[in-house]
Amino acid sequence: MAKIKYYYDTETCKYELLKTSKSEIVWNTLGFILTSVLFGAGLLYLYVQFFNSPKELILKKENSTLLFYYDLINKELDETTNVIAELESRDNSIYRVIFEATPISTEKRTSDDGINKYKELLNKKVKPQKLIASTLLKMELLKKRVSIQSKSFDEIMILARNKSKMYSSIPAIQPISNKELKALASGFGMRIHPIYKVKMMHTGVDFAAVRGTPIYATGDGVIKATIRNLGGYGNEIEINHGYGYITKYAHLEKFSVREGQKVKRGECIGYVGTSGTSTAPHLHYEVIKNGEKVNPIYYFFNDITPAEYETLLKLASEENQSLS
Repeated sequence: MAKIKYYYDTETCKYELLKTSKSEIVWNTLGFILTSVLFGAGLLYLYVQFFNSPKELILKKENSTLLFYYDLINKELDETTNVIAELESRDNSIYRVIFEATPISTEKRTSDDGINKYKELLNKKVKPQKLIASTLLKMELLKKRVSIQSKSFDEIMILARNKSKMYSSIPAIQPISNKELKALASGFGMRIHPIYKVKMMHTGVDFAAVRGTPIYATGDGVIKATIRNLGGYGNEIEINHGYGYITKYAHLEKFSVREGQKVKRGECIGYVGTSGTSTAPHLHYEVIKNGEKVNPIYYFFNDITPAEYETLLKLASEENQSLS
């Protein structure tokens, strides 16, 4: 029941009944409703801001789990990237240096050129899309770096095989057995010719040995020629070792190889004799590098100790008479 209100009328000196118009009633009612609605909306806003619905709680928990695994994946990607970076560093500073290959530039290894399918997503304002795009871009860059490194290792393997083949082919031992280091009779350089008795350029080294002493290939190669001469070098063998190296063996008594035959370092190719212009049984041995005759003494390093090498250097430097 509505409360009845009175007011005091000073003219009549009586309390008169307070009458409220319909318009006032309507406006008062609307004001009450509006105030209630605003108050309710405020309460609802505060509730939404500080309290979550069960569905929102589930979604937030799922997001938290997704962010945890996202961070975990990115940490794994970063660790893998660090491992690849270490491999790249060793590849450039060690492996490619050893095998004389040009290092791969950092720009080539880490460039994101050609990886465009995720760059548009990175420009999006939606955070999940940017997170996913950045992770996918990291993976693509990592795949690219792994691919480049894999190809680099393949190249290094080929270079290693070629290097091993080259080391086996380079002349590196004495052409006859000379354990006591007494067989070297004359070295490379100006020597007295045994017949003309004047100083002439001696383009190889002479090993004195009894007739029939085995002669060995000083490196892997192919028999380029077996030549028989009455004068000069007499019976001689030339071996093409590749990589610019040729060795020559002169004044042989006989051959044990034929032209075109492949030989290995240490394989017997013939026997010491005194054919051609020779004053005694011996082997005249030459090393030719890129068409130029060089001192063979520098290539006797695979079958002797440093002290023995010093002894050979001393013997080869003596200006004596050559045997051919």
